[in-house]
Amino acid sequence: MKDSIDQDKAITSIFDPRWYVQQMRGWTFSSYVLLMFGLGVILGTTIVNKLTVWTVLTMVAGMLGFTCTISITNVRPLNGVFGLTSAIIYILVAARARNFADVVLQLSYIVLLDIPVLLMPSWAKNVGARVRKLQDVGARAYLGVAAFFVVVFGLLYFMDTHLFISPRPVIDALTGTIGVTGSLLATLRFSDQYYFWIIQSLFSIVLWGVTALQGDANLTLFFTYILYFANDMVSVFDKSVAWFHKQNYLAQHQG
Repeated sequence: MKDSIDQDKAITSIFDPRWYVQQMRGWTFSSYVLLMFGLGVILGTTIVNKLTVWTVLTMVAGMLGFTCTISITNVRPLNGVFGLTSAIIYILVAARARNFADVVLQLSYIVLLDIPVLLMPSWAKNVGARVRKLQDVGARAYLGVAAFFVVVFGLLYFMDTHLFISPRPVIDALTGTIGVTGSLLATLRFSDQYYFWIIQSLFSIVLWGVTALQGDANLTLFFTYILYFANDMVSVFDKSVAWFHKQNYLAQHQG
């Protein structure tokens, strides 16, 4: 029997534990350190507070989502079941906290990041070699992203102020728009996605910090987004990561 999984196979490979083992191999040292530290932080910030169904669900979503995020940084998309489960839990938590644009954001993750991996396992192959920048495409790419951003923000703000009344409509809509735009760029394998992830992490830290202070959620998501920001820094500065150091990455993996 082969030890490896052929990622060109059907959806069944996503439900094979060996696929996930493969996806977690070959990460940078800094990513493994951040993963262990982050899982510890998420666990610690959960158990020091009163345990409820919601706090435990938030912890599980945080752990799965954080693991998926680091794997994407290492061009090993570990979305699939992990990402889908995490997003569904986040949707429940965000809806309960009335952060409705965050609900839309999680739905965008499902559509743009999780479903492609579930339906097309080969989508996760050779991501490092396919990394590109918006400047490689030209001015039309920037204009397209800008137009997409404005339209999504308008829709989310309208939703937060007319359909589902959010107590934090501007920051909620803006956070969601940044994340939706970043997920679109991630699907298209643009390294520029991380500019959006960095800003989105900062806004999410503010959003969930304010949310927790207002009594609508615990602090686990607040600390989880701080960890996401740390992962963004790994993507930008770790020279072994493909998104901003493609040539160095390819030299390491083709040598």
